[in-house]
Amino acid sequence: MKETGKGMVLASFVADSLALGVHWIYDTAWIEKELGRVDAFLKPGSDSYHPTKERGEFTHYGDQTFVLLESLAAKRGFDLDDFATRWRRLFERYDGYYDQATKATLQNFSLDKTPVDAGSPSNDLSGASRVAPLVFCYQDDLDTLVEAARDQTRMTHNNPDVIDGAEFFARVSWLVLRGTPPIPAIEEVSNKRFDKSSLWHWVRDGIESKDVESVSAIARFGQSCHVDDAFAGVVHLIAKYENNLEEALVQAVMAGGDSAGRGMVVGMVLGAHLGEQALPEQWISGLQRRGEILDFLDKIA
Repeated sequence: MKETGKGMVLASFVADSLALGVHWIYDTAWIEKELGRVDAFLKPGSDSYHPTKERGEFTHYGDQTFVLLESLAAKRGFDLDDFATRWRRLFERYDGYYDQATKATLQNFSLDKTPVDAGSPSNDLSGASRVAPLVFCYQDDLDTLVEAARDQTRMTHNNPDVIDGAEFFARVSWLVLRGTPPIPAIEEVSNKRFDKSSLWHWVRDGIESKDVESVSAIARFGQSCHVDDAFAGVVHLIAKYENNLEEALVQAVMAGGDSAGRGMVVGMVLGAHLGEQALPEQWISGLQRRGEILDFLDKIA
């Protein structure tokens, strides 16, 4: 399970890096015409949201996830105050993109709010997309995992649906690491924990769309960062490519929009299911921070 857990974390980071070069490009016809099938890491263009980044680096989502992993390794577990300190330090001289959730959270910290109440009201899925390192750390302790997943999300995205989304995918990944296939795991968590939530309907929509071509399905659900758009698209990709991690991550990118937030969750769940061996070697070796990620995972393990 530990080795599958490493694959889970690597797949989440890989998904972010694969999306970097075309992140927030909504025109899927342009992506296909100009870039073809995006199955390799790309350097973002000078007019992109990430012009300072190089091939194999991360969006601001991946950078925050890396900070969470670093904190877990340093403290041998989740410490909200330590994560908050490292998160704020990341953005002191950050040369990447500041989204609205980050700006609002930093402003709240400057007003002496605590990590418990500094979070923005953002409903972006990205607040929930960082949790793969927590699943790895607490793969033997579900209750602590759920609490940590909710707390780390609330720190920047204090929105009920996003916080529930973090718990949802943490629980799903926890089950998958124990051998439950992804779709039965999604259905179990949905029916037992979120049957009265909007998440239940998004799960149904995602599963029922699995026979639809992915770019079309995600266009219908919504390509944006918002959880009410992105959630069903994540479930769609997991359901359609349950045993093909590589294709799931490529299609997450080809669908455009917030391909990074979407892909990180898909990578986490399918990485927990299929392990590191399901990732192309050039993706793993192409991660610029691969060595640090593996070192941190070893320390946590």
